[in-house]
Amino acid sequence: MNTPADTFLQEAVELLQSLEEVLLELEQAPQDAERIDAAFRALHTLKGSGDMFGFGALAAFIHHFEDAFDQIREGHAQVTPDLIAVSLDSRDHLGALLALGPNAELTASMAQTDEQLLARLALLKGASPQTAAPDQPAAATTEPTDQTSHLRQWHIRFSPEPGALKNGFRADLLLAEVAQLGALEVSCVTDHVPAIEDLDPAECYLAWDMTLTSEAERSRIDDIFIFQMDAELTITDVTPAPDQAPPQTGAPATTGDKPVQAEQGAAKSDSVRVQAHRLDDLMDQLGELVIAQARLKSIAESLDDTRLETTVEEIDALVTGLRDTTLSIRMLPLSIVFGKFRRVVRDLSAELGKPATLITEGGDTEVDKNIIDSLTEPLVHMIRNAVDHGVENTETRTASGKPEAATIRLGARQSGGEVLVTVADDGAGLDTNAIRRRATERGLITEDQDLSDDALHQLIFEPGFSTADSLTSVSGRGVGMDAVRRVVDDLRGTIDVKSHPGAGTEVTLRLPLTLAIIDGLLVTVDGDPFVLPLSSVEECVDLPESENGREEGRSILRIRDQLVPYLSLDTLFGYDASAKPGRRVAIVNAEGQRIGLVIDDVLGQLQTVIKPLSAYHRMVEELAGATILGDGAVALILDVNALVRRTGTNSLIAA
Repeated sequence: MNTPADTFLQEAVELLQSLEEVLLELEQAPQDAERIDAAFRALHTLKGSGDMFGFGALAAFIHHFEDAFDQIREGHAQVTPDLIAVSLDSRDHLGALLALGPNAELTASMAQTDEQLLARLALLKGASPQTAAPDQPAAATTEPTDQTSHLRQWHIRFSPEPGALKNGFRADLLLAEVAQLGALEVSCVTDHVPAIEDLDPAECYLAWDMTLTSEAERSRIDDIFIFQMDAELTITDVTPAPDQAPPQTGAPATTGDKPVQAEQGAAKSDSVRVQAHRLDDLMDQLGELVIAQARLKSIAESLDDTRLETTVEEIDALVTGLRDTTLSIRMLPLSIVFGKFRRVVRDLSAELGKPATLITEGGDTEVDKNIIDSLTEPLVHMIRNAVDHGVENTETRTASGKPEAATIRLGARQSGGEVLVTVADDGAGLDTNAIRRRATERGLITEDQDLSDDALHQLIFEPGFSTADSLTSVSGRGVGMDAVRRVVDDLRGTIDVKSHPGAGTEVTLRLPLTLAIIDGLLVTVDGDPFVLPLSSVEECVDLPESENGREEGRSILRIRDQLVPYLSLDTLFGYDASAKPGRRVAIVNAEGQRIGLVIDDVLGQLQTVIKPLSAYHRMVEELAGATILGDGAVALILDVNALVRRTGTNSLIAA
């Protein structure tokens, strides 16, 4: 069960990610008041909750960090490139402080970083023409008569929820933060404190009446109480009119205002935070339910009982609805991943001296949480490769009539049961001749081997393959794209590459919507059942009798004027070669090419619950897992991409 501290850490990571996105947006739109407020709120929220849960060093650093954005909110400073740069560095430092844990002491290097960043922030604030000079007290910059004309008086009545103490609430810290806004008088209300024998030390029975005299706007006070969503809070402007005497400070004030936070607390939240392992457990149990339902359906069909069949149909509809609902719970928008790469492109652009901007599209496309967790690594490699190798330097781009700043596009869209994630650049495109030359040097292909451009492009995913003439701090060792394919294979996806000389390269990852349940095509080989992922199957055709039983020569079919190489699964898996009539060929799309898989028969489509293989079988690359059929039999799920690569069928393509 999550503790309040665990919840804080989860929310703090999200706040830091949100802060980074806002800072990058501010770099492009420095006058955007909404984003300035968003940055301030993120910092303020993180400071308040961090102090509450023992992250004192983090809270102390943010206190100075948020001052810079407070100056901007008040119009005393502006967003500049230098401010964005130090803010991004400060954001990274906050991540390191968070990783230290509560009540931890700073290491020597972190303390030095802390001091350096604070000095940079102070320099930026000090450089503002409207801030006080370093040797001049801030209070002396304005005449007292001018100050009083802007002062307002606020009456604040605050009563925390009874269980606030259990969640780490500390009244002293909250009151001290209010006092930072101006002159504060506080009286404690003890009307609801019970007799000593009825008192629960974990409950909060106190309330506070406050009178604040300050130049602060109402929004500044609201920010302080941002965590007290279930508290009773009333904030009333009791500033006297110019011709009225000021009210007695500390005296109870009448108000017609509604309790602002009480209204917010009364509204029910439309979301709930659930631990990931609970969703995994739910998915596992749903998988077992789907298998049991398939067995029940098989039994009902064998008994030929109308009433039982009707009941089974109702259960089938309920299980299908439960499956769709459970899968939707695990679905998350890809924007969670996409937001991380704006910083990657920004930093790479600066490091390599290649101006580049990232444009994201389709961030609202949803996929399974486990797929999202695995996508960061391959996308980092793809984007780094695009900026380092795909994008030309400024001089080359200008000479070819291209804009000085390159464009990297990161997009996603759903297509049937797949999600397509694309990274595209407007660079020079892949050098097909260089790929062929390097592949020949490494023995991946022969000099006279005839491969299409698409087949050559797939070679960039071979382990250690690189056409770079020199190493950089970013890439050149030939390990990145191999890592991309490894992760995509683990996700049972495929990779398409399109490249045009001088116009850029587009790499598309085709991924399943979910890893738990897929639609499959049930086939047989020598009487044993196998499952092909339906998303990979394009069509099924009859195997010509002239090709049946072929033992030598090239295995190629002509399908609608297109040559398609094929494999016979019986010989591939060690069965006796079959020549029985009526065999079929499943045409699948593998590595961007069409391949035929010869099978004995097609039994139909089914909903496949994927079960992991045992430790003894996981090394068999051609197998993606197993499933249990309605009659209790086990069917192996084939990994089409690994199967084609393992047998070297790519060498037949485009011949």
